[in-house]
Amino acid sequence: MKQKDKLEVVSGSGNVFRDLGRIHADADQFKAILATEIIKTLDRERLTVRAAQARTGIAAADFSRIRHADLGRFTADRLIMILNRLGSRVEVKVRVRPAKSAA
Repeated sequence: MKQKDKLEVVSGSGNVFRDLGRIHADADQFKAILATEIIKTLDRERLTVRAAQARTGIAAADFSRIRHADLGRFTADRLIMILNRLGSRVEVKVRVRPAKSAA
């Protein structure tokens, strides 16, 4: 890149999945937020995947998948159930806005 070249600054939508054009962007964002909370809980309580399995009955491999952001096998309700078993209560607030039309 030459020094004369200017970079275009683009503001994101607040949802990286939407910015990348993913079809289920809102659901993907929600699952990512839930997975982040699971990882925070594991880190805060210094739980290994094996210790988390012993505590929750959820397979250690599932905790490994969550840690690696491999969320394809998970539904939002399953991630909520995992958080519940880790001792957290999940509260969801929904705000619906009209989609911006593509002009």
